[in-house]
Amino acid sequence: MAGTGAQDVTLKLQAVWSEDSVLHEFAMDYVHIVNAIGAGRIRLEMLPRGAVVRRGGDLQGAVASGALDAAHGVASNQYAKDKAYALFTTPPSFGWNSVQMLGWMRYGGGQALYDELVQKVHGQNITGYLVGPMPTQPLGWFKKPINSPDDLKGLKYRTGGLSADVSRILGMEPVLIPGNETADALASGQVDAAEYLNPTIDRQVGLSKSAPIYVVQGYHQVCECFEVIYNKSRLDALGDEVKQLLDIAADAASSSMLYKQMAYYPRDLEKIRSEDKVTVVQAPESVLEAQLQAWAKVIEDLSIDPFFRKVIDSQRAWTKRVIGFDLQWDAPRERAFAFFNKP
Repeated sequence: MAGTGAQDVTLKLQAVWSEDSVLHEFAMDYVHIVNAIGAGRIRLEMLPRGAVVRRGGDLQGAVASGALDAAHGVASNQYAKDKAYALFTTPPSFGWNSVQMLGWMRYGGGQALYDELVQKVHGQNITGYLVGPMPTQPLGWFKKPINSPDDLKGLKYRTGGLSADVSRILGMEPVLIPGNETADALASGQVDAAEYLNPTIDRQVGLSKSAPIYVVQGYHQVCECFEVIYNKSRLDALGDEVKQLLDIAADAASSSMLYKQMAYYPRDLEKIRSEDKVTVVQAPESVLEAQLQAWAKVIEDLSIDPFFRKVIDSQRAWTKRVIGFDLQWDAPRERAFAFFNKP
């Protein structure tokens, strides 16, 4: 950590996203917002990809040890260590979206559970939070049509986090590889099908050239958020005012990212359809139902772990209240959209 004191501190941050990807753009937006509102107090410096660690799974250890001051990634990078981390990345499909997931983090007890997992269960010298709501992820890229759950069985399927557990129950063979390696794996036959994230990044990494069918929607990953982590000792030394500044920056970055996605994703989905000549279809109802059944089994199996169950119970209580209100209160969007967009 460089700087001249508490009023002029530079923290070194690393992400593992490719510099030419929209994910790195979102990470840089967060950095720019912190630097804009933290002028004279704190600034972030984004290190080049691979400067300290090359794998997302190594970010936490580097931050905890002080090799990095901060990192931008996803909590499920620690999935192999503890599957409960994935509950803070792509949780079960309880009818919520990622904005409502961030609401749970802020006002539904999620932040306290996250802190408990990181600092108490795993004893990491880390403080952090979720930032950047992402919409439902597509079922993915396929070389053959998917008409029913039977068409998924036996497929080697690139995915990540708890989606791997869901996919395994559906009879698929999940393959955990980095997102930027997905297109080559699909083109070479290392995997038969793959999901990554959204139309913009999927197109950027070349997936629209690797398979002819793009199946959108799905319950495997209905919401996802980034994770920003800091070395706790270093952040504590900067005081509560800096921490409050970073909280404000996180909310501002989340809003900016949400709005930017509205511009990017419809544009790039249309390019996938019209320029790349990919067939874009929605996931069959039978597949969606099978995914929910698989989620129920995953939840049952993993809730043997008391902490996993504790988080699940908190998420279900929040979604029952919040989504229950939305469904009762909000006017149906589909009806209004159809009325004003008649053929």
